[in-house]
Amino acid sequence: MSATYEESEDLEELEIKQSSNSLTPSSEFDPPDGGIQAWTTAFGCFLMQFCGYGYMTSFGVYQDFYTRIYLSNYPPTAISYVKLPIPRISIRWIGALPLFLTLNIALISGPLYDRGWFYHLMIVGSSLQSLSLFTLSLAKPGQFYSVLMIQGVLAGIGIGLTYAPSVALISQHFSKRRTLVMSLVVSGAPFGAVIHPIMLNHLFNGPVGFSRGVLASAGFVSTLLLIACLSMRTRVLPTPSARYRVVARKYSRNVLLILMTAGATLFQTGFFFPLFYLQLDSIKHGIDVNFSFYSLVIMNSASIIGRCTAGIIASHIGVLNMTILSTATCSALLISMIALHDIASVVVMGVMYGYFSGVYIALVVPLIAVMTPDLSELGARMGIFFTFAGECGPISGALLSSQYRWLIPSLFSGVSTWSNCS
Repeated sequence: MSATYEESEDLEELEIKQSSNSLTPSSEFDPPDGGIQAWTTAFGCFLMQFCGYGYMTSFGVYQDFYTRIYLSNYPPTAISYVKLPIPRISIRWIGALPLFLTLNIALISGPLYDRGWFYHLMIVGSSLQSLSLFTLSLAKPGQFYSVLMIQGVLAGIGIGLTYAPSVALISQHFSKRRTLVMSLVVSGAPFGAVIHPIMLNHLFNGPVGFSRGVLASAGFVSTLLLIACLSMRTRVLPTPSARYRVVARKYSRNVLLILMTAGATLFQTGFFFPLFYLQLDSIKHGIDVNFSFYSLVIMNSASIIGRCTAGIIASHIGVLNMTILSTATCSALLISMIALHDIASVVVMGVMYGYFSGVYIALVVPLIAVMTPDLSELGARMGIFFTFAGECGPISGALLSSQYRWLIPSLFSGVSTWSNCS
């Protein structure tokens, strides 16, 4: 058995070296690499990312609105870290909980995808996400725990069931173009994080208000989720060659995968800090509120460009090299948030961080696919990776405190992400 694992590891290392310019993992499964069904599936996966991860990363609008208006009876960090009457029990942020669930539920959705449960995952996940938004519209001001359960738990489970499988599905339809198409599909998330904040800011801060605004958003998202489910199609994959524990054992014996997972886990501790707090940060530094509403739009617009161009650039310098470059740049930018004080600094921060964070997100899944010679194990490997990568989550908000001390969380986020590069 050990000889088999060593051979598997050698194959994977050889595959990584051969795939620096293209993504063509060896497998008995031969994707068509195009066609109407392949591209409509890619469009459906794009919409799933737009409505799922894209909506979740728009939480900065909710964070700002909850802090200043809707949950103003709680301190700002209560939205991220509120203690229950039971000693030593704490609840993560409303925004961090769905992120945690999205990545950790991949440990379940990944293997289920490998075993042909794709459609079940999409239907159940989409239904839960839609239900969470319609239910959130019924929440009243000050009802922190209701919002936490609806927007944190229910939405997190729904998005978690759809996130990893909707990206992995591309491997069934594309081979040579896989890195490029995957980067285009994951660009749906920042594209959603551009549209959703504009829509939500105008609804929440206009005559519509929170309840009817969330209701309108729920109808919009639900319609797109329905279109996505109708667009995506699977192809017949080989039966998974090994049980989950065997796949996990292979994973644990692959040094490159272990290092990549450890680095991603460190990177996640600071990655979401600007996405959740840039809008609030700019408002608290006296920048015009109307402009601050568009700070997340600027960031996510740049992220779209980063994700769309990541596959093209990576084909020339290599997926791994491009990933390292993007994480190093993100680390430096996180530390530079200390100097944010005017409109120019917000624009520079939004454009630069949006672009390089987009590059990182676009290349993570292709990098896992490069290290997976047997595509019937891709879902399980993605599940293991995202489970570890989601453990730390955006804990920087707990360091912000009710005094808005931006220095400590900025340094923490920058140092933790820099550890990923080393």
